[in-house]
Amino acid sequence: AAAAARPAANDGGHATGTMRRTLALTFNVFKLRIGIVIALTALAGAAVTPGEAGGWQIALLGLAVLVASASAGAFNQYYEVDLDRQMARTRRRPFASGTLAHRRGWAVAIVAMVTIATAAAWVGVNPRAATHTFLGAFFYAVVYTVWLKRRTWLNIVIGGLAGSFAVLAGAATVTDALPASTVLLAVILFLWTPPHFWSLAIAYRGDYETSGVPMLPTVVGDRRAAYVILAHVAALGALSLLLAVELRSSVMLIAAIAGGALFLRHADALAAAPTRRAAMGTFHASLTQLTLLLVAALIHGATGY
Repeated sequence: AAAAARPAANDGGHATGTMRRTLALTFNVFKLRIGIVIALTALAGAAVTPGEAGGWQIALLGLAVLVASASAGAFNQYYEVDLDRQMARTRRRPFASGTLAHRRGWAVAIVAMVTIATAAAWVGVNPRAATHTFLGAFFYAVVYTVWLKRRTWLNIVIGGLAGSFAVLAGAATVTDALPASTVLLAVILFLWTPPHFWSLAIAYRGDYETSGVPMLPTVVGDRRAAYVILAHVAALGALSLLLAVELRSSVMLIAAIAGGALFLRHADALAAAPTRRAAMGTFHASLTQLTLLLVAALIHGATGY
């Protein structure tokens, strides 16, 4: 009986392993970690904006933004397969490594996903929210990936508008107005994106030089780029505090102080010594700072604190 049971157990283990690999592949090709953050950004946009909407509308908008962002992430890898193969950091991505075949069907599927996400937001929420949802995906997939990334160091500066459009999509779900709190959060996302990516570009400078992508550190050097990062982080900290004051939110104030201080400390260390270790520390601090701010915004929206 024990012997008879072993194949079944092995089959179960094989199925579990296959499922894990499939999930990992899905997260990778659609860049779902980024997609989830962008969806949370849209929900935060709704949370900091005075107005009303049904819970199902907010949930639908979050899902639409997630699908649109995931589509843009997949298109980024589909379009940049040649660059990804040149960079040590990205050569194991599904299209670059050959795990997924680089076929036109993917382009069709990606366009279909963006269309479905935009249509769902248009019908289930409102046209303004749908437009912002589409523009967020468009700016990352087309403006950043296709038009700017290989041409100018301003690539991620302008491409950073993708996060701002997520904020505006969330706000459009609850009101037709554009209050100061919404504008502040949108500007914060716009300013956050460049230092986040530039820190990574310092850490992987060799990859960007090899591939010829003109990220700021490869154009002006690591030290000057680090000072630009520090200036962005200082502005982010000030705007985060201003947002907390505008909302009269104690939880936002705590998040702004804690996240801003952490990000600023690492950015200052990077400016003093632009090493790979300092760059990665700044990169991870940027994620912590944004996570604290978004979670605080959601808590404020739910509790008023």
